[in-house]
Amino acid sequence: MEKQGIRINRERLKNTIEEFADYGRTENNGVTRLALSDVDIQVRKHFQSECEKLGMTVIYDDMANMYATLPSMDNDQPPVVVGSHLDSVKKGGRFDGVLGVLTGLEVVRTMVENGIRPQVPVVVANITNEEGARFEPAMMSSGVISGKFDKPTMLKSTDEDGVTFGEALESSGFAGKEENRLKDAAAFLELHIEQGPVLESESLQIGVVEGVVGMVNYEIEVTGDSDHAGTTPMSMRKDALFATNNLMTEIREKMSKLDDKLVYTIGRMNVSPNIHTVIPNKVVFTIEARHQDAKTIRQVEEIIQGLPESAGKEKCNVKVTKQWDRDTVWFDEKLVNALEQSAKNIGYSYKRMVSGAGHDSQFIATYIPTAMIFVPSVNGKSHAEDELTLWEDCENGVHVVLQTVLELTTR
Repeated sequence: MEKQGIRINRERLKNTIEEFADYGRTENNGVTRLALSDVDIQVRKHFQSECEKLGMTVIYDDMANMYATLPSMDNDQPPVVVGSHLDSVKKGGRFDGVLGVLTGLEVVRTMVENGIRPQVPVVVANITNEEGARFEPAMMSSGVISGKFDKPTMLKSTDEDGVTFGEALESSGFAGKEENRLKDAAAFLELHIEQGPVLESESLQIGVVEGVVGMVNYEIEVTGDSDHAGTTPMSMRKDALFATNNLMTEIREKMSKLDDKLVYTIGRMNVSPNIHTVIPNKVVFTIEARHQDAKTIRQVEEIIQGLPESAGKEKCNVKVTKQWDRDTVWFDEKLVNALEQSAKNIGYSYKRMVSGAGHDSQFIATYIPTAMIFVPSVNGKSHAEDELTLWEDCENGVHVVLQTVLELTTR
């Protein structure tokens, strides 16, 4: 079979991306499609319908992960899986996650219309609640099926309305059997937008992803006293926000001396009582850091764990709590090489790179051979309504996955 002559249909891919974006499309052409919300349930039903039109069988597991299977000449063989997630953040983009699922759909559509019957099954997967935007943590369901997260604990996770993940799961109609979980596969392939500026800035078409960096997240609680903002002398205050400002400055000064590839973010802050006439008595904020080297992450943790010793200036108490961490994950070298070879064969420009963002693949890689590719994000934008990946870049990425799937399933 001349695999190089088989191409996907760019116009169909474009139309499908826009079609799926209609489920939760926002005023500014983004998408809000939180996990197991009404609109997520609707897009899941649409996805299932499109798969069934191709003769695929669709099943769900106990975490509502969806697996659509194209039959093969030997259905007892471990499948090749292509997938990502259909859920989004609030006012997110049209490409994050969903492009990876629709990559699998377009690969299967191309195989079917070309009369290609694979030697092993091809599965298109939609993994539930990757974003963690409604129910924390992110990558919840891939974490459960890979043994990283405790299912009973995850079922108790609540959204801002007090609905638990377990309740949403039960009412969704997509709660299946534990025995349906993805347990064994020849490969798991995920195409994702880069969500960063590197590929575009270097005028590259494909990012061959070697792994996902390690991450650590802490919550810092700073406690002082509330007093009147006009009558309390500065020398007698225990201002939690001033203390927090000092800590943030210290964090930045110390972490900037570690490694230029280290990234760190203070992403959430709650100030109490948050009234302009009252001295803040409590601030709770998060600090997250990411780096591929475990030694650097340990240095980060030493800095954070030393913060209580720095609280004396404002006479406040500082409590440091580790929320979670994730080790650096390296993808399967054979699959990484296969994706690279496909990009080479087609003639695309590319580079090997490490992902700074978390993806379901990093958990699935702990028990199934896994690899990813990135396609460029315009201006590096993601998790925003103006997120954009050019249609040509979408096509290029899907074409690399198609060629790799053909190599893995039609030898």
